[in-house]
Amino acid sequence: MDASFWDGKRAPGISDQLDLDRFDSLQALIADAVSTHGDKPAFTGMGQVLSFKDIDRLSDQFAAWLQNHTMLEVGDRVAIQMPNVLQYPVAAFGVIKAGMVVVNTNPLYTAREMKHQFNDSGAKALICVNIVGHLVEDILSETGIEHLIVSGLGDLLSWPKRPFINMAVKHLKKMVQPYNLPSALSFREALALGEKSHFQPVKNLSKDQLAVLQYTGGTTGVAKGAMLTHGNLLSNVLQTESMRGQVFADGSPYTRPEGDTVVAPLPLYHIYAFTVHMLSYFSLGANNILIANPRDIDGFIKAIKPYKLDSFIGLNTLFVGLMNHPEFSNLDFSELKITTSGGTALQKATAERWHKITGCRIGEGYGLSETSPIVSVNPAGEFVQDGTVGVAMPHTSVKVINDEGEELAFGEPGELCVQGPQVMAGYWQRPEETLEVLSEDGWFKTGDVAVIRKDGYISIVDRLKDMVLVSGFNVYPNEIEDIVSRHEKVLNCAAIGIPDEKTGEAVKLFVIPQDSSVTEKELKDFCRQQLTAYKVPRKIEFRDELPMTPVGKVLRKDLRAEELKKIQVA
Repeated sequence: MDASFWDGKRAPGISDQLDLDRFDSLQALIADAVSTHGDKPAFTGMGQVLSFKDIDRLSDQFAAWLQNHTMLEVGDRVAIQMPNVLQYPVAAFGVIKAGMVVVNTNPLYTAREMKHQFNDSGAKALICVNIVGHLVEDILSETGIEHLIVSGLGDLLSWPKRPFINMAVKHLKKMVQPYNLPSALSFREALALGEKSHFQPVKNLSKDQLAVLQYTGGTTGVAKGAMLTHGNLLSNVLQTESMRGQVFADGSPYTRPEGDTVVAPLPLYHIYAFTVHMLSYFSLGANNILIANPRDIDGFIKAIKPYKLDSFIGLNTLFVGLMNHPEFSNLDFSELKITTSGGTALQKATAERWHKITGCRIGEGYGLSETSPIVSVNPAGEFVQDGTVGVAMPHTSVKVINDEGEELAFGEPGELCVQGPQVMAGYWQRPEETLEVLSEDGWFKTGDVAVIRKDGYISIVDRLKDMVLVSGFNVYPNEIEDIVSRHEKVLNCAAIGIPDEKTGEAVKLFVIPQDSSVTEKELKDFCRQQLTAYKVPRKIEFRDELPMTPVGKVLRKDLRAEELKKIQVA
């Protein structure tokens, strides 16, 4: 459907038409935010607050180091491999200000994954935390990296907290293995050198210039870099900000005049958090509370306890983990107006429980690395439609197609395709793979199965490649997982397809129990009450944990690989 189809279908106060030319580059967005919000807190990490002016000053210093103490030029790629610490926004904004390209890199990567990404991107510089120093040492000589900065987790904390945190991480928690990187500078040394140098703002940057290489597995194959331009990211920021104009039924505004306090538990190197926290919330003047390790629920609760939270962004597994903590219900939710879920399917039981505890409904959204990332999102409050990912962002066209590429009618499931200013320029140095997913007129094939309703709300059924074909019938793991997660004795679960001689494929369910007394028969009986026979799991395996991405998304592909290996061995 054309982008105009969604006009008038969004919640009150949300504009259908935006000025996408408001900024000509990300540098202009950053400068505008600093000028507007000045001394307000921008990022808070480990109890340390950096204002908008602090971020501006420090990122200028980092940009000056890049310009004056390296041989790097505008357009060169700079890899950043950090968790959610204060150094990340300083480094990322510094790279952007210097006209270079951010290559977001997961600090949990193996040496093999790091080597592939650094070489594929052509990164000439790396800014990383010392916890990956030993891995960098292993692969550095096999990459094109010419400049290396290594940072301790606490490097931007004030005295005496800085040395205490860095020593605790290294000597008490044993998180830093020995390494030898004699060519590396410390993060603080780079800032000091930059402070003594002159930062020269880059002129004549266009919206077509590459800003970020965001690596993704895409629909198939090896990890590849989605090329996100200044224009892609700016468009998605402005699309996201349009949602902030929403007015609730009681007439109250979505945003507080003095700026929001938002929780940032998802890693900033992930495109969802990069666009929402680093750019959109920064532009809006919010204080982003950085959570370095969201799996440490005790530390997470402690970090956010002092605040009245306005916005909370997360995903299903994170919400469940927080709600299971005895102190979570004691937090102050009096100002919480929006909770947004993305990255993986939101389960109904999770949404209902969150609403009961916090008084705020979870609005699910949808996006991909290739779309900067947001394609659609639920409005807040009473306008949330459970089981959907909301309506398309302004200036965004969405359709579903069949295997022949024909557009399908309302209510019919098909592959979701997206066209809009946030859609990537293509995959880095992979023209053939780009052509497989991106048409000449800008339609991107997502690889996800979706349904578009007549009211404009979109439902994601599942990934095409995760679909299970049982006796010719399509079975979607998301549906099974949503049902099973409602069982009171289930903490988490994942469904996959396994080979079956009679039906071609059958459903296997992996379950992390909430209560160890739960049985396979009990769960199968529960499924039979709510699922047609061919959807009921043929096999159920109980586990203590499931393979997950750093943001808490279950890796079904790893579970499938395990099952196929068992079959090959047998």
